[in-house]
Amino acid sequence: MNSNNVLTTEISVKSLDIHYGDFQALNNVSIEIPKNRITALIGPSGCGKSTFLRTLNRMNDLIKNVRIGGEVLFEGKSVLGPEVDVVELRKRIGMVFQKPNPFPMSIFNNVAYGPRIHRLAASRSELEETVERSLRAAALWEEVRDKLKQSALALSGGQQQRLCIARLLAVKPDVLLMDEPCSALDPIATLRIEELMQSLKDRYTIIIVTHNMQQAARVSNLTAFFLNGEIIEHGATDVIFTKPRIKQTEDYITGRFG
Repeated sequence: MNSNNVLTTEISVKSLDIHYGDFQALNNVSIEIPKNRITALIGPSGCGKSTFLRTLNRMNDLIKNVRIGGEVLFEGKSVLGPEVDVVELRKRIGMVFQKPNPFPMSIFNNVAYGPRIHRLAASRSELEETVERSLRAAALWEEVRDKLKQSALALSGGQQQRLCIARLLAVKPDVLLMDEPCSALDPIATLRIEELMQSLKDRYTIIIVTHNMQQAARVSNLTAFFLNGEIIEHGATDVIFTKPRIKQTEDYITGRFG
């Protein structure tokens, strides 16, 4: 954010269309995602939220018969062109999935995996510093500092999700994509993840898909309401939740459908 308190755009999406075979998943979606803010994507199941999220770091490339039209710019440069280094893109725009997916290895090696692959640490001591820094940033260090050699699979669900976030932070991303990161967690673990998101937004741009209206209202600065593959309305979260302009938005937020 600049000194005039004007939001800086990190990701700009223009006229995005996505087809899976004959099915159109997204239709003419345009939105600006500001830097160092939390943007929530809400809407009923199957409305295109996760498809949109996966487009931002080319995860949709892994799906057969996908066709993408329109423009996605990250820091002013297209992410959709054939010349884009997709591995580097996914390092800078990382994803946390709905179900925690720690690797079947130690806690330490989970976090160290990315820095090793991308050669971000020049020595063992630098790697250890990166692991500790990432675990601290994910609010997990104090809980696991004495069991770094233990299997990550022995952690609770909430701890596993924070470990996956630490694993992401270790490769120094700019954007964190979170696809319903709390849906498999209990209320206490959910609160920890929400607090973590608030602590991270000053350093990262965060985009979260959530079905939990209370969560979207609590954690996000901006909200986009998706319906049938389109963005019906988007803007400041407090406005979307208290004075939506579109009746469909109001109906969804108040629980009349979805």
